Amino acid sequence: MTIQNIPEIFNKPNSEKVDLFVHDFKMTDDVFKSKVNLSQHMFSFLQKGKKQVHFADSSVAVNRNQSLLIKRGNCLWSELLDSDDIYYCKLFFFTESKLRAFLQKHSQFTPGEEETPSYFVIENDDYIHAYLNSLSTVDSAPIIFMKNLLAVKFEELMLYLINKYGKAFEMYLHSFITKERSILKSVVDSNTYSNLKVDEIAFLCQMSLSTFKRNFKKEYKTSPGKWLQDKRLRKAKEIMKEGKLKSSDIYLDFGYNNLSNFSAAFKNKFGKSPNLIDS
Repeated sequence: MTIQNIPEIFNKPNSEKVDLFVHDFKMTDDVFKSKVNLSQHMFSFLQKGKKQVHFADSSVAVNRNQSLLIKRGNCLWSELLDSDDIYYCKLFFFTESKLRAFLQKHSQFTPGEEETPSYFVIENDDYIHAYLNSLSTVDSAPIIFMKNLLAVKFEELMLYLINKYGKAFEMYLHSFITKERSILKSVVDSNTYSNLKVDEIAFLCQMSLSTFKRNFKKEYKTSPGKWLQDKRLRKAKEIMKEGKLKSSDIYLDFGYNNLSNFSAAFKNKFGKSPNLIDS
């Protein structure tokens, strides 16, 4: 699968790199787990459709009533049409240097060692709707005024969100510029029972597949494919034994494209087909 370098793919050829950048993103077809290399932090203001994002440590799904603030890095995007025939979100990108300048000017918060997720969910309230309308007018402004206008709009948005969400949002902003630790184990632990494939987990670790496999084997003393299959099949068996869900309900959740492949792997692992557990 091709990796999308964002926001670079939205820029015009040979255009200069900027600290603040707005892009209207629209599409008419569903996209599932697209690999994205996000080089700047980003607000994704969802207007139409649904969005799901897998990060190294977590995942989140939002609808048209919500938006996301996302840290730069690798992630997997699924962008889905809803009742409308178009998916639409307004993207607002900003660099770490721009964030540092804002925090130095406005934040009195001293960050600690608290863990923060890779995203922050924002409710699309009346202010956000009005803000997006005002942001659209910036697009039509002369180039000479664009940078200054975006700088004002960026500061306005950040101050509003700090006022609305308080310390939780401010702490999240500070986490953007703290040193990140090695993430292989935390990524694997967070996605052990997901439907992500080995290459997708490697991508979230920001490693090539070969590097990920090599590092995984050092950490877990076995191959990632074998380890994940064992963990997921054991979990599936545990769920089916509870009697609430059948194999036909859960095979997709554990990364199998069809029920027959899941049944074959299950039988090979436990010596009997899952329908004997189901019944």
